[in-house]
Amino acid sequence: MAEKTTIYLPDNSIRKGYVALFKEMIEELTTSRWLTWQLFKRDFSAMYKQSLLGVFWALVVPFISVGTFIFLNRAGIFSIGNIAVPYPIFAVAGMALWQLFSTGLIASTNSLVNAGAMITKINFTRESLVISATGQAIVSSLIQTVIVFALFVWYHIIPPWTLVLVPLAVLPLLLLTLGLGFIFSLINGVLRDVGNMISVSITFLLFLTPVLYAKPASGIAAVASHYNPLYYLISVPRDLLILGGTTELCGYMYSVLLSVAVFFVCWTAFHLTETRITERI
Repeated sequence: MAEKTTIYLPDNSIRKGYVALFKEMIEELTTSRWLTWQLFKRDFSAMYKQSLLGVFWALVVPFISVGTFIFLNRAGIFSIGNIAVPYPIFAVAGMALWQLFSTGLIASTNSLVNAGAMITKINFTRESLVISATGQAIVSSLIQTVIVFALFVWYHIIPPWTLVLVPLAVLPLLLLTLGLGFIFSLINGVLRDVGNMISVSITFLLFLTPVLYAKPASGIAAVASHYNPLYYLISVPRDLLILGGTTELCGYMYSVLLSVAVFFVCWTAFHLTETRITERI
């Protein structure tokens, strides 16, 4: 009688094939939508529960940033360039989009570490933590968008019809934020310095990206903006919102492809390693 040999292999989702892997990822995301919503409500309530100003804190950062650049421009220290609309509209619209990226990236990077006790005690899909953390940034961005429409009324400007395209144009920025949030949350679980590094880098990146000033026509800043995907992902939705058109469509399309690629690659990496990262949190 021939002996039977049993070979035990580690649980490896890649062996199922990429089609089965993506199907599994989408199914997990679908079945965990209730949990994601509950985590979002929990974090949202905790953020403003013991806050004196509540959701108005979402307005503090853009007002301070815009006010600082207005002061620097009027003092002759810094030039904001040629703006086709009143500067407050241009700046607040840019900050609303920038906050979606910056706040979402910082919150999602720290999402696994902040939920350490829950991760070690409960078995659930960790994508819910990253997505719910990014949801807080969406709320802040929407609040700041309301200010943009209030400024339209203040300056007696009729918004262009292209504003209906803004949600679709913002989607690649959201995908990029989620993708980077997935991968940085994993790295932050192993190296806690990553969260602090992201916070510092975001501040530097804000001044490097034409969010509160017009894109320079020449110089190092112009070259940096040309190769900065964040510039296109922010400027095109803003142009559609306040100008009715854009001249950066080509760069925007390349940035969209980059955002989609980053999202799926980072999401896949997160899905394959989320069960192994628990012991490091």
